[in-house]
Amino acid sequence: MALIGRNLLSALDFTSSRSHRTCLYKCGDACSKEVANTSNNAYFGDILQANFSRRAALRAGSAALVTVGGASMLAACSDSAQSGAQTPDGSAAGAGDAAGGESPIPGLNFEMVAPNTEDAVVVPSGYESAVVIRWGDAVLPGGEGWAVDRQSPEAAEKQFGFNCDYAALLPIRGKKNRFLLVSNHEYTTPHQMFPGYQEDHPTEEQYRIELASHGMTIVEVEGNAKDGSLKPVMGPYNRRITTTTEFALRGPVAGSELAKTTADPTGTHVLGTLNNCSGGLTPWGTVLSGEENIDQYFAGGAEVKDSRARKRFKRYGIEDPQTQRKWERFDPRWDVRKEPHEPHRFNYVVEVDPWDPTSTPVKHTALGRFKHEGANIHVTHDGTVVAYSGDDSRFEYLYKFVSSRTMRSGRSNQDRAENMKILDEGTLYVADFQGNSPDFAEGTLPDDGAFDGTGRWIPLLTVQADGTATSHVPGMSAEEVAVFTREAGDIVGATKMDRPEDVEPHPTTGKVYAALTNNKYRGVAGGADKTASGVPFEGVREYAPIKENKNGLVLEIDDDHAGETFRWNLLLVCGDPQEAETYFGGFDKSRVSPISCPDNLTFDSFGNLWISTDGNALGSNDGLFAVALEGEARGLTKQFLTVPAGAETCGPLVSDKRVVVNVQHPGEDDNATVEQPVSHWPDGGDSTPRPSTVVAWRKDFGVIGGVSS
Repeated sequence: MALIGRNLLSALDFTSSRSHRTCLYKCGDACSKEVANTSNNAYFGDILQANFSRRAALRAGSAALVTVGGASMLAACSDSAQSGAQTPDGSAAGAGDAAGGESPIPGLNFEMVAPNTEDAVVVPSGYESAVVIRWGDAVLPGGEGWAVDRQSPEAAEKQFGFNCDYAALLPIRGKKNRFLLVSNHEYTTPHQMFPGYQEDHPTEEQYRIELASHGMTIVEVEGNAKDGSLKPVMGPYNRRITTTTEFALRGPVAGSELAKTTADPTGTHVLGTLNNCSGGLTPWGTVLSGEENIDQYFAGGAEVKDSRARKRFKRYGIEDPQTQRKWERFDPRWDVRKEPHEPHRFNYVVEVDPWDPTSTPVKHTALGRFKHEGANIHVTHDGTVVAYSGDDSRFEYLYKFVSSRTMRSGRSNQDRAENMKILDEGTLYVADFQGNSPDFAEGTLPDDGAFDGTGRWIPLLTVQADGTATSHVPGMSAEEVAVFTREAGDIVGATKMDRPEDVEPHPTTGKVYAALTNNKYRGVAGGADKTASGVPFEGVREYAPIKENKNGLVLEIDDDHAGETFRWNLLLVCGDPQEAETYFGGFDKSRVSPISCPDNLTFDSFGNLWISTDGNALGSNDGLFAVALEGEARGLTKQFLTVPAGAETCGPLVSDKRVVVNVQHPGEDDNATVEQPVSHWPDGGDSTPRPSTVVAWRKDFGVIGGVSS
């Protein structure tokens, strides 16, 4: 039996709320370039297509051939899906109703925020928000007095950096209402930082300010008992980590010939961290941060004489003769024609001890080198530590690292220092997704009724307690696997994914959730006219669901955390709920918010999933959404806030009393300059837009999403 129908995700022109300038400076305009992964490995979209079509065909009955559109397909695929028109403002559902007036869903009892394009942070009725800290605000003494026309490298090293991304809020023991706010600073946009900026002629001072504006900030913030506002203070933990901070390389790459440079002939220490995107907290009190789009900082890959090195640079997107920022004019470390090993010292998960401002941050090379969105930890019942991470690029892979060390339970600096070695010993795996769960026999439907499948984790590299490492990849040494991890995934047959971004284990159920943000192309070499297998679309019977993943997916993975097998199912097919191709866990689509391009994930204390978005393709601002995961409300999706026009919602974190997000690149537009901004958030008037951390809370300072008294 075959089922022919249009794709669950439609093949419309690919649009996004991102400006081209954002693409240039955030990721080196990666989506306009050829796809770096040219392997013949299986593509997750093809697996998903086959899975949906077979199940839908069985549900549709015994006809020899069934032709359907997306709506019929979904009706066949989900018993619990209900029809109904979404209201234009996305506010059909009440303040937490699952459907038809049932009891409010804990944590989701708020009015949906409607899609909008306002130059403001918009929160639900009964809530308010405030800025915590802005680009340029002082973090250390000497950083006071920022003004857009009065900047210096020395001051920038003492100020909150540019384009904040991941956020963490750690309570300070013994200090009531005191916290450490930890923030990543992913990238800089010089047109919106420097008056009169000339992209062909950047100055050395501008270069040095950009170096200082990348990295991370650790700053003490103070709350109060009356509301959720937070204010930065000059505390003893305050610290800036920049592109000139010394990091220790640990794991199989440390000391390798592949890591040695003119400035560091030992291959053990690196100056700085770059393009820090998302991250995670460890149970031992440190912060993990993912180095993502580092390729855009390095020039000359296509002009390297050694053909194998040139191919490996291309696999990581390092090709252009000059970079957009042109840092290579000021330091040869950014030119691979002069320093071919410098890029091998970036693209890792970094670990920072926020409680010791004198500590040396670490780059964990055993977790592999790729565009880490972040890294997030699960600890099994026997104390095994597992770290999950996605390679945020089209057709790249999903990874996990299973440590062979156990965690020390103490909270001293020494205990943390020992626990910071946990991610140096163990095995790195890459995911191979397969269709159809064990419950799905030929000609019958699975007992679980879900659209799921199985998978296995393929070992790439094992590091022993004595530091020796073993490669599990034919033809590659251990240090090559750690440096050229994408190549290792190609060789062993990992499954190509649609930009796997945040990968978060649930704190109570242990299930793992992965955001697949979107994918403009399915074809190889950037072509949109062929499937991943190279077959022209026009010649393919289009088995739902994916031809173009425009709005993104969210996967739910039931993993044998320390083992090598898993099961997966599809939680969300994002987009406009009025469109047939969307799917919300089987929940009534007339009662959900539109959502596009899921990026970062977190959970509240009720167990709900919260999703921030990046590059909304539905014509409205990015936002933060809460999603019910259990019971009859599973799939209920409600927008909690939106960020200003041109901005991305980053972070986020949700506690019982506060929601914290980082507002990245507000007003970032192709024609925006310091002199002619298109946003004036957060200060209003004719001010310069400033990336900032924002906190939201209930006006009565009650529980977020709780039932009002």
